[in-house]
Amino acid sequence: MEQILLDRIMPFNLAMNTVIFYWAAKIYLMPKLREISATTIFVPILILHSLRHLGLMFMTSGAVYEGMPTQFAYPAGIGDFIAALLALFALYAIRQDKSFKIAAMWVFNVVGTIDLINAISMGALHNIGPYMGASYWIPSFWVPALLVTHYIVFKKLLLSRPV
Repeated sequence: MEQILLDRIMPFNLAMNTVIFYWAAKIYLMPKLREISATTIFVPILILHSLRHLGLMFMTSGAVYEGMPTQFAYPAGIGDFIAALLALFALYAIRQDKSFKIAAMWVFNVVGTIDLINAISMGALHNIGPYMGASYWIPSFWVPALLVTHYIVFKKLLLSRPV
């Protein structure tokens, strides 16, 4: 019984922190989403997502415990790294006012969201909680922030003339 409860703490943290980040966005950002320029919204979000290279920790001994399922670690780590590169590319496109900036934002946001959904699903399927070690903060704190910021980007992109 105790192990069952322990195995549910990480999903609980992920869910609760997603709700908390969503409420913060709903209270402070969403009411002003139409008024704030896309660049003002996108730049800090892209900087946050450019740090997703840290997901490579899932493949690093010491950051995770021995036995971390490779079926989770490699797709999650590589997916995060790709999302980080796409965020950096979109950041470049936005800051340099390139003609492809909207396309870059869409590609980053769709690929990054799919990566997170895949990692969450694979993490649940392979019960990664007991193996997370020092990387525990990623799915319990950082992933919720990333999910909510992807939602914000989708909302802003779907508004007329986002940039």
